[in-house]
Amino acid sequence: MATETKREGNLEAPTRHPIDWKNPEYYDEEKLNAELERVFDICHGCRRCLSLCHSFPTLFDLIDDSETMEVDGVAKEDYVKVVDECYLCDMCYMAKCPYVPPHSFNVDFPHLMLQAKAVKHQKDGMPTRDKILSDTDGLGKLAGIPVITETINTVNHWKPVRKAVQSVLGVHENAWLPEFAPKKLRQMIKQSKAVDVKDGDRTPGKVAIFATCYINYNEPGIGTDMIKVLEHNNIPWVVAEKEVCCGMPKLEQGDLEAVDRLKRVNIPHLAKLAREGYAILAGVPSCTLMFKQELPLMYPDDEDVQTVKAAFWDPFDYFISRNKDGLMSTEFKQGLGHVSYQAPCHGRVQNIGKKTEEFLKLIPDTEVKTTERCSGHAGTYGVKQEFHKTSMKIGKPVFRAMNDQNPDYISSDCPLGGHHIAQGIRENHGNEPALAHPLSLVAKAYGLNEESL
Repeated sequence: MATETKREGNLEAPTRHPIDWKNPEYYDEEKLNAELERVFDICHGCRRCLSLCHSFPTLFDLIDDSETMEVDGVAKEDYVKVVDECYLCDMCYMAKCPYVPPHSFNVDFPHLMLQAKAVKHQKDGMPTRDKILSDTDGLGKLAGIPVITETINTVNHWKPVRKAVQSVLGVHENAWLPEFAPKKLRQMIKQSKAVDVKDGDRTPGKVAIFATCYINYNEPGIGTDMIKVLEHNNIPWVVAEKEVCCGMPKLEQGDLEAVDRLKRVNIPHLAKLAREGYAILAGVPSCTLMFKQELPLMYPDDEDVQTVKAAFWDPFDYFISRNKDGLMSTEFKQGLGHVSYQAPCHGRVQNIGKKTEEFLKLIPDTEVKTTERCSGHAGTYGVKQEFHKTSMKIGKPVFRAMNDQNPDYISSDCPLGGHHIAQGIRENHGNEPALAHPLSLVAKAYGLNEESL
């Protein structure tokens, strides 16, 4: 009779189980604490993830300072200290942990932290600060009023106001905060040029753009640069008829009911586009990951969600695949010099390889050096008063590595992470490197920067 072979680690590719968030047992605090203790004990015996986020040093300090120096010596009420430090980057799951499924230990640390956040949210609700920071649509619509936009952008740099905001809301006075654009992306774009749809063996020949809250409200230039690149390559495009936040900011707070409400708005429109043969692109990796991983795991039996998952692309995964189809121009007008590029966590966990780096390397007179490490920004984590200093500490190896490369440009697919890196380089090394999103770098290399839509 065959017996199961016990192994120390796991050699198979990581697999993910559906998130059973609609099951009442998901919110059972006693069962949650038992699973937290089980997983924490496994982590304690390994400690491989010590250098990732601050969850693991926090956990190990709690264990080492306890009377037993084991997990059973840690008070259950202190488990939340570990949970609060997790910002769901997924890097422990995808890159470090040897005990993820299909290993019998069945460790999914990020999704266990998500469950703990959901239980906490159901029990205690969400602090005002976190409600505001995670309501990206609400902030964007408010700031879209010209006089309010100007006021917000001005006081954003005014120290006395930032000190007051820190005191009242708990947003760190030194944390970089995004400015709001005077015009939204949707106000800046026109209809796509009339060109024939050319499907490739690997790629649909037309694109639907999920604008994202950040690009729509804060940096629409990233969106217009994506459109310029599409048009330069004769790829017809549309913008999703209607969209709201992808749900990632709410997911990070454990507010799964809010995620569900946002899903009910987005998915019908995106599923329609997917069934019409569009490739769906978003210029922010966290938004792409939401539709490619988190929502499909929350709704494994929802046909529309799975249809959207299959149609969603990282922009550079699409461009590289398009190039392999022989349908992407590689005739660039100018090189970019030395580009120091950071591959963000939510891009890496999509398991698509180094597609951004690969495409940038197609540009002549361009040297690309890639840093594969977390910037430390992590959604709203890096702006919170209690976590900002830690976020800057997490990012220090990235700041140092990218600064030491003496780049002409620093770049990250994550716009927020890019600004966090720029701040870290400025504060730690006194330099002010030019920051540009990879989509904007490609538009520049094509010579499209001066073109208007």
